[in-house]
Amino acid sequence: MKHAKIILNISGMSCASCAVSNEKELLKTKGILDASVNFATKKAYVEYDADVLDKENVKRVIRDNGYKIIETETALNSKVRPSGSPRSNLGNMEHEHSGEDVQKNWNAFLWSAILSIPLLVEMFVKLRSGQFFLGVDLVMWLHLILATVVVFYFGWRFHRMAFMQMKKFRANMDTLISLGTAAAYFYSLWAVFAGRDGYFETAAIIITLILLGKYFETRSTGRAGEAMRKLLELGVKKARLFVNGGEIEVNISQIKVGDEIIVKPGEKIPLDGVVLEGESDVDESMLTGESLPVEKKKYSSVYGATLNQDGVLKIKVMQVGEQTVLAQIIKTVEEAQVSKAPIQKLADRISGIFVPAVIALSILTFSGWYFFRGNFTIAVINAVAVLVIACPCALGLATPAAIMVGTGRGAKSGILFKSGESFERAKDISMVIFDKTGTLTKGKPEIISRIRNQELGITEEKLIKIAGSLAKHSEHPLSRAVYDYAQKNNIALVEVENVREEKGKGISAVYREHQTRLLIGNIQLLKDNKVDIQWAREILESKKYESGTKLFVAHGAEIAGAIIVADELREEAKKVIAKLKEMELKIAMITGDNKKTAEYIARELEIKNVLAEVLPHDKAGEVKKLQEEGEKIIFVGDGINDAPSLVQADLGIAMGSAQDIAKEAGQIILVQNNLEKVIEAVKVSKLTFRTIRQNLFWAFGYNIIAIPLAMAGFLNPIIAAGAMAASSVSVVVNSLRIYRK
Repeated sequence: MKHAKIILNISGMSCASCAVSNEKELLKTKGILDASVNFATKKAYVEYDADVLDKENVKRVIRDNGYKIIETETALNSKVRPSGSPRSNLGNMEHEHSGEDVQKNWNAFLWSAILSIPLLVEMFVKLRSGQFFLGVDLVMWLHLILATVVVFYFGWRFHRMAFMQMKKFRANMDTLISLGTAAAYFYSLWAVFAGRDGYFETAAIIITLILLGKYFETRSTGRAGEAMRKLLELGVKKARLFVNGGEIEVNISQIKVGDEIIVKPGEKIPLDGVVLEGESDVDESMLTGESLPVEKKKYSSVYGATLNQDGVLKIKVMQVGEQTVLAQIIKTVEEAQVSKAPIQKLADRISGIFVPAVIALSILTFSGWYFFRGNFTIAVINAVAVLVIACPCALGLATPAAIMVGTGRGAKSGILFKSGESFERAKDISMVIFDKTGTLTKGKPEIISRIRNQELGITEEKLIKIAGSLAKHSEHPLSRAVYDYAQKNNIALVEVENVREEKGKGISAVYREHQTRLLIGNIQLLKDNKVDIQWAREILESKKYESGTKLFVAHGAEIAGAIIVADELREEAKKVIAKLKEMELKIAMITGDNKKTAEYIARELEIKNVLAEVLPHDKAGEVKKLQEEGEKIIFVGDGINDAPSLVQADLGIAMGSAQDIAKEAGQIILVQNNLEKVIEAVKVSKLTFRTIRQNLFWAFGYNIIAIPLAMAGFLNPIIAAGAMAASSVSVVVNSLRIYRK
């Protein structure tokens, strides 16, 4: 099986029923593994088996269902795009299409309104010319012509989609509008030839008000997706390629990995890379949300779309196309916006039966008024009101509109929500667990003490020589600190073999020249290798060394000494812990460090719950134990090393560097290594889910109240059309409040 993913932009969806219909068609197609269609974003996320069908087959499913594909699809499985700014053109195309939709809806409304005004006057002043043609007053002929243009020209989109759905024995919002306006129009046509008053104004004004609602809806949803569009437009189109000692300006699509480029002050960095020459401050706020410029010098990593401020930089390109940080951020946000929160499933189920139910209620309304009151005209008007006032749009927009705004606000601040489910998971959180190293601390440990076992007469240089020779073979932050110290002090290392790194314990190896076993690690490593630990216990129990991590160095069966490594706490850590407590959340810290060191850090941060000496593979088990006790947990840790714990937690927040976005576990990724973003992530999650609930309450409440009122004859069709148009717009406007809070 060749697994592939694609996001399609769909045109023509008018309500949640359309999205449900497209989703069902996709899911029943052989070769499609999963599909999710989002009404608010007008996008479909499809996973399929590329051995069974290709993307054109996927598109055909949507087209055969009566909808159009906007040719800006994103292939999520592609490895490399030739363009360094992979989606800037896509962003422009989507922006233009969104603008076209707004303008098209405005023009349609404007002309419909102009043509409907004479009909509206007729409601209040009954004008007649006294001249007849085919037995009908000429004024009524004028009304017939105007209503025909409005209903069947400007309203043709509704009738066309209703017909497409009818051919497949389905119904959507277009069906309700088409049936309602057609009923009012054809009743009026019969009435005027029968010498009675018609209701052409009703049919025309229903179309006009719905077009006004569509205008506001497309304009509002356009604003909701503004953050995503800004991300899409960040990329650049040109770059200065450094060739043979000179510069030439080329299209970004011509740049390859390994090429060298020049970036001058005030220019955007085109692609991800490493600085070869020059120094400058770079504004990375568009990717990380960090307001302060970041200093860049030789060997510093730089990212495409960030702004070079005050120096000339020569950069070696390391990533292009889909591999760039900007592309990874866009992909993450895009997938989150297309995804659905579990609460959306209820709305989708109701949307699936909503329109047929409304049609049934409309028929019931007509029957009741006609057979019990004997008034055909009132029966038609009330049945039309029921058709027109029902609004599946509000149901369909309630969840995705809020998710779209929530993910957009997060991305603007360097917080990436990987799915809509993240927002729902945040609602019941009771505890936040922080991993210590690299999360509460800066992740850059340094040696603060070197303790020799004087009984063995080991010199400090030999202690570092043994430790550095072992640490050289590990990428663990503590090992890097030891190795860097040895290098900085020009200490010659020895050759070792049979190197073995035991996670959460340390490193063992054999000194090649003397075939002696060497160890560096914690007390558990010493125990496992049957080393006498009496001297180590004295160090562990000493208050003098409680602030750092103890790495014991053994030579043969004896301890040669200890190295104390300390990792400085993040400046914002204490403030973040305090604010989370104010939000009535319990705080815990988990670490593989010894108990004394862990308790020292916990006292500094005023954390009461401490889980110390926990091996990496046991951390997820500790999280699970707390969940079994009833806690709903956020785990904050390294997106790669803490992956099992992030997955086990109810909500995982990964503190990762920009390069790691594609690899990281967890439902939320913080692009910038700043703990304060944890607070914002929790706030945005809770605010977004609260907005979803408000939207659903309004959408359900509106229909539950409005439909019975229309059935009882308290709402005429024109008022019903205005209310229906306003209901969907109100859901989007409420979602936009997420940006302002």
